[in-house]
Amino acid sequence: MQRFKKVFAGLMAVVLMVSGLSMLAACGGSGGNNSASGDQKTLVVAMELAYPPFETKDTAGNPSGLSVDFITAFAEAYNYHIVIENTAWDGLIPSLQTGMADCVISSMTITEARAEQVDFSDPYALAQLALLTNSSSNIKSIDDLNKPGMSIAVKTGSTGDIFATKHLTNATIVRLADESACVTEVVQGKVDAFIYDQLTIYRNQLQHPEVTTAVFIPFQDPEHWGIAVQKDNKELLAQLNEFIAACKKDGTFDRLTEKHLAAEHATFEDLGFRWFFDFN
Repeated sequence: MQRFKKVFAGLMAVVLMVSGLSMLAACGGSGGNNSASGDQKTLVVAMELAYPPFETKDTAGNPSGLSVDFITAFAEAYNYHIVIENTAWDGLIPSLQTGMADCVISSMTITEARAEQVDFSDPYALAQLALLTNSSSNIKSIDDLNKPGMSIAVKTGSTGDIFATKHLTNATIVRLADESACVTEVVQGKVDAFIYDQLTIYRNQLQHPEVTTAVFIPFQDPEHWGIAVQKDNKELLAQLNEFIAACKKDGTFDRLTEKHLAAEHATFEDLGFRWFFDFN
């Protein structure tokens, strides 16, 4: 009889443990459509935390930057529990296609090719390309690069890559995985130039003033950045577009500029560059 009581008690303990785990699973969960607490849904956001001050990490390694603040404000406005996943650039769109993420905000330019794979929100920012050149190359314009013997570093899959592939067919294109590697190639004189957005070029030229020169002459129409979502996710897309429209009117982008880009904004004004959030 005593042995039976011990076995019964052990079985009850297992039952209670399994029941407890089941209740925790029902209350927790992961993924874009599961409840985080009450009626709050989880929003999984993919971004490459390698592009300060838009997408980066703070000193503790946590997601930080203008894009992080922006999408966090969106999540608060629409009652989402936000989860940010640091994702390599070439994995951003696949993260949407495989359902690992609900949206991507990562300074991503809206292009026709990308729009075939994902849906984009209305533009929330714009940018233009520029060149970081090795000073010894004496490059004055984009046309100086489109010659045999000239070499150009590009971040693989970036709009700089797309532009160079289409328009700089006479030069050698060196494709690299990240921005810092492209800058290093220019600094060391291994390539003549790096083509990327104006802000990145401006910042890196300041870091290497003795050996690099920035060429800011515009050579294409402004690029528009959008937030990518899974194809046909009409509800999330409508919410994002509504939020972006409100932010353009209520001064949100001015506040984000003051917090993250005040010095750069002043410099862009001095140089006569169009600002990221100049939607007029």
